[in-house]
Amino acid sequence: MRMTKKARALEVIERLKKDYPDVKCALTYQKPHELLISVRLSAQCTDKRVNLVTPALFKRFPSVNAFAEADVSEVEEYIKSCGLFHTKAQDIVEMCRMLRDIYGGKVPDTIEELVKLPGVGRKTANLIVGDLYGKPAVVCDTHVIRLTNRLGLSEGKDASQVERQLRAIVPPEEGLMLCHRLVWHGREVCSARSPKCGECSLNDICKNKGAR
Repeated sequence: MRMTKKARALEVIERLKKDYPDVKCALTYQKPHELLISVRLSAQCTDKRVNLVTPALFKRFPSVNAFAEADVSEVEEYIKSCGLFHTKAQDIVEMCRMLRDIYGGKVPDTIEELVKLPGVGRKTANLIVGDLYGKPAVVCDTHVIRLTNRLGLSEGKDASQVERQLRAIVPPEEGLMLCHRLVWHGREVCSARSPKCGECSLNDICKNKGAR
């Protein structure tokens, strides 16, 4: 029997819950602004690398105000190994200045306000409102886009387009955790170049099993 996209999405959700019951955001942080900064650093960089860099960074700059008053060149020294460090350091300092001057030192709780911050797009904004504030969110990173394309839940590689497609078929309360689980599944099983289709719990409902 042919499954609708909504039915397939619900089946994917339930199976991944069993595979990854306790999954959460892979970035480590203690304060709301630290998650915001960590996500910015993760662009074209692994979460593992970011987690190695941020302890010293957050010790040196322990607050939004400290980052807002920081010398960009000093921030660069701490984040060089994350790549694109000139742009990332500038964004971090400027976003913290906005947090201090416009938002009273607090991280906004809406996507509309978050995307006004330097270096923050919808992917980052969705993660923040979902992980920090428990709001419905769909975080479309490269893993989520690749896997939902393969599973037949979305089409195309544009993150905003995929987000809209997923919001139409995924229950709002399931979106964030589905995305977290897809990220882990993408790392562990459904990799970009060598998907382990024989080990995949979604094999029988995947539209493109074996796809590269």
